[in-house]
Amino acid sequence: MSWVKNREEFKQAAISTAKAVSKNKNLESNSQASSRPPSSSEISLHYPPRSSSQINAWRGEADFQAFWHAFHKEHPALKMPKIARDFFTELELSRVEMIGSKKFPGARINLNAYLNTQAKKGIDNKVPALNPLAANLWLKQLNGESLLEDSKNTVKAFVSSIPFNIDGIGKKLIKSQNSQEDFQTIAINLLKDLDLMHEPETNGDKESFEEEPTMEEPQDSDEQQEDSKDDVQEQTIESSAEGEASEETEMLEEVQAPIDSMSIDEEIDLTRNFNEELDRTSYENYQIFTTQFDEVINAIELATPEESQRLRLQLDQLIAPHQTTIGKLANRLQRLLQAQQNRSWNYNLEEGLLDTAQLHRVITRPGDSLSFKQESESKFKDTVVSLLIDSSGSMRGRSMTLAAICGDIIGSTLERCYVKTELLGFTTKHWKGGDSRKAWVNQGSPSNPGRLNDLRHIIFKSADDNFRKARKSFGIMLREGLLKENVDGEALAWAHQRLTKRNEERKILIVISDGAPVDDSTLSTNHSNFLDNHLRQIISSIEIQSNVELLAIGIGHDVTKYYEKSITINRAEDLAEALLDKLTELFND
Repeated sequence: MSWVKNREEFKQAAISTAKAVSKNKNLESNSQASSRPPSSSEISLHYPPRSSSQINAWRGEADFQAFWHAFHKEHPALKMPKIARDFFTELELSRVEMIGSKKFPGARINLNAYLNTQAKKGIDNKVPALNPLAANLWLKQLNGESLLEDSKNTVKAFVSSIPFNIDGIGKKLIKSQNSQEDFQTIAINLLKDLDLMHEPETNGDKESFEEEPTMEEPQDSDEQQEDSKDDVQEQTIESSAEGEASEETEMLEEVQAPIDSMSIDEEIDLTRNFNEELDRTSYENYQIFTTQFDEVINAIELATPEESQRLRLQLDQLIAPHQTTIGKLANRLQRLLQAQQNRSWNYNLEEGLLDTAQLHRVITRPGDSLSFKQESESKFKDTVVSLLIDSSGSMRGRSMTLAAICGDIIGSTLERCYVKTELLGFTTKHWKGGDSRKAWVNQGSPSNPGRLNDLRHIIFKSADDNFRKARKSFGIMLREGLLKENVDGEALAWAHQRLTKRNEERKILIVISDGAPVDDSTLSTNHSNFLDNHLRQIISSIEIQSNVELLAIGIGHDVTKYYEKSITINRAEDLAEALLDKLTELFND
């Protein structure tokens, strides 16, 4: 197996080819996973995989989008159930892919490789035999194309799941492939034969039929979002951060090393006691039903080494499109910090350290006294920065990606400037209360129990750990199933307590969140502002009484109603500039 080099140039060549095939030189591009059907205005294509064995599938992802832009015309919207619409879309995709493969024979290999990866994921995830992708592959096989193994198995299961022979109507589709209107009419008849166009159940007077989109925008269904995530993961599984086996081995070894020197019992104690240095009366009305099931856990314990590596590579791929901008702005902050840290010396003193640069005077001017020097005091305070990231379910997807990129940018930049940095996360162990709620029910469900869920506080990196080693666990922030609910007040107190135990002169706590605390189990058994009020009390205590400087980054939401110092980031393109501008302002204070 060989490795792909010059990946940026390779990607640009693929995008240029797609523009030429589609005859649209103004077609834009992004680095996200593609959707089916693709967007009408851009090509979605992430960076090429390092492994050459995956290149055909990667090219196929670009090819099907180019063919869609070249051979598909917009048509009047049609009303049909969602399942029928999904089949209709895949049949149309199959049509443009067959036309494109005739005009560009080399693309057939790429498309088959790409679709085979999609078929394999369907088999692995036990997708029903009667599924849209299977219809696409069935039509291609009927057209005489030689499919790969997983694609063949998908078609076989599809055909066997249908109680009648549909090959006749399939041949009609193939004959009409050059006329989109005729093809559309026959496709709808096929959907009727498959009983996919029947009247759905209604909710009141509102039908659950969905209007067929004009194929301008990708459909934003949960299934397609999951496919997009899988696409990114599929491309990264066999990739290598440096393209060398030795680096992979080192990565797996380092990611298994413990991250934090503080004992877990000590951490749980911090969670239980909040912060004794803050004014206790500020949250005296806040109650906790039990802390028995709370946990503070190192991130590496939440995933296998292989999964940690895969998620880290996935995060690298998400960061890659912004790497140039991030690098420039990070260098700007680095120059600022290093300018504040630069040491200076006073020379020609009568005492201090011997100035060896002047030793030649002992020979040239024997009567002169020795010259000494002393280091002047730096104005830059010894600093530690703690990043506390909301790891709740509402952060899933784009918000969590932005938060993970935030953590990586801040951490890597500050570590280069010798500013110690730690990265923490917070969520709950379960939905709907977990063991805490079960204990509450067993005790007769007393009223106003207080916080009623099992907290999970996560240490991705402690301040004393090596950044290069610890960052390999940052990708775990993207792990599906980790993100649940968020009790912000207790998490903020926990992170603050960790900082107050540090010896650095300056302490900064940066919270990355998308809004208000939410825990259904707690809010359903207490008043509606229970968690919100507690968060405000903790923030007020830190901002007024503590020497810890507090800054908040709102991901897609304005958090100024909670935090005095805050910024809001809505797009990845705004991330580096806004983030580093605020850090520059912070360190200039």
